[in-house]
Amino acid sequence: MNGGGPLVTIRNLRIEGLAGEDWLPIVNGIDLDLDRGEVLGLIGESGAGKSTVGLAAMGFTRDGCRIAGGSIGFDGIDLVAASEEARRSLLGRRIAYVAQSAAASFNPAHRLIDQHTEGPVLHGVSSQQESQEDAMALYARLRLPEPESIGFRYPHQVSGGQLQRAMTAMAMSCRPDLIIFDAPTTALDVAAQVEVRAAIRDIVEQFGTAAIYITHDLAVVAQMADRIKVLLKGDEVEESDTRSMLSDPQEDYTKSLWAVRSFRRPEQPPAGGGTQPVIAVSGVTAGYGAAANVLHEVSFDIHAGRTVAVVGESGSGKSTVARCITGLLPPRSGEVRFNGEALPASYRDRNKDQLRQVQMIYQMADTALNPKLRIRDIIGRPVQFYRGLRGAGLRRRVEELLEQIEMEPDLYIDRLPSELSGGQKQRVGIARALAADAQFVICDEVTSALDQLVAEGILKLLDRLQNELDLAYMFITHDLATVRAIADEVVVMKDGHVVEAGPKTEMFTPPHHDYTDLLLSSVPEMDPDWLDRLLEQRGVDNIGEAARVRLD
Repeated sequence: MNGGGPLVTIRNLRIEGLAGEDWLPIVNGIDLDLDRGEVLGLIGESGAGKSTVGLAAMGFTRDGCRIAGGSIGFDGIDLVAASEEARRSLLGRRIAYVAQSAAASFNPAHRLIDQHTEGPVLHGVSSQQESQEDAMALYARLRLPEPESIGFRYPHQVSGGQLQRAMTAMAMSCRPDLIIFDAPTTALDVAAQVEVRAAIRDIVEQFGTAAIYITHDLAVVAQMADRIKVLLKGDEVEESDTRSMLSDPQEDYTKSLWAVRSFRRPEQPPAGGGTQPVIAVSGVTAGYGAAANVLHEVSFDIHAGRTVAVVGESGSGKSTVARCITGLLPPRSGEVRFNGEALPASYRDRNKDQLRQVQMIYQMADTALNPKLRIRDIIGRPVQFYRGLRGAGLRRRVEELLEQIEMEPDLYIDRLPSELSGGQKQRVGIARALAADAQFVICDEVTSALDQLVAEGILKLLDRLQNELDLAYMFITHDLATVRAIADEVVVMKDGHVVEAGPKTEMFTPPHHDYTDLLLSSVPEMDPDWLDRLLEQRGVDNIGEAARVRLD
């Protein structure tokens, strides 16, 4: 650590949020110190105040919030008393932020590299050409494919995991003194997470950058943080160095967080040999535009009452398969069958009954729900479209759906999405999928943005609904803990190919395909030495060593 006192000093921080005409407490008297080169992990369940405290360290609050008391010091600057101009001069240059949702953070109308270079050029850190070269070096360091050219794509032309890494590179472009990482690896598969975490840690150490690392994943914070602070409903529960916190948490709440997800779906009997699958993907090959194929003769079946988890790294083709099944991307060859009947390749050619039978629950409920519609309308629209209900009948059906997802209708039916927690928004997304009375539901990373306690509740809900309604699920995920919890069968994809498939019990039992073994070995453990040990086993001394010349 450098001398001269902490880089960040927060004392008795109190933040309030506006509810109607009243200001209600969100953060209740938090203290925080952060030295240069130090990483502080902030953990706690949804609504604990983690992101609110992280943003406050930048002198920033979200709309509808205010700093009600306390002080925030950054390198001797009082961010509460500082002018808006003074705070803005720090953001991007000396303080950077990496958001959880890259898809909602990038401007879709501009190329990645143009958005990357904007900060360094505006702040006078480097010229346009120098900034572009540095961007390519950072892309290489963060293991983005084709680092010399990927920056010239638009956000929609890269996968979600690749976009998250591009945003991490952008935050590092000015070599800031402080970076707020708000769950930056949530959208990444486990193999990519290893590389990105190693790169983040390497850059933090190399440049003496201080970081606040916000996450709900305890195994992640074990690898990244020097110290851990536990929050609950805006209060500090406890704080200590990482090793002490992992080995000997003092408070009951912390101990409950340490009891990582316990839910396991009971093992289901295998589908009968003569049973017709609800969905059969047969020899599907697909691609985008005139580009090369993204999927190569992909085949698997999903039966009623069963869950097939489709796993693989970012860009492996998981979401592309989902697009083919839903008709958003017509295959170039092969077909998708529903209950034995071939579905038209394009959704435009499917009738209303075919459309309603295949529904999706999306990863980011924040961007999947229309912020201007009330919950009654979000759930009610598919009820109107597919069942033709109006008036009192429509309201009764919406109330039934809310009860199915364990949300009291009188409390939630007239709320906006902004008035719900992350877990509640995801439940509304589930209700919207159920509103069509579908037999088959695609769950696209539906728990990856949720803390472990809330995610467990969502998995239990999905399991109960599956048992009650005999639903078939395709569960797209990079979280192997979720696979263990919910799946009956597993399909492993890499580079658009199915490399291994079978019952869950077989997939988690050696011997594995080499790629499956890579994924399994990349699942983090709650051990501060796990990442170093894994890199050593793989013969990696430093992620992105080839890019170091430009970075230095």
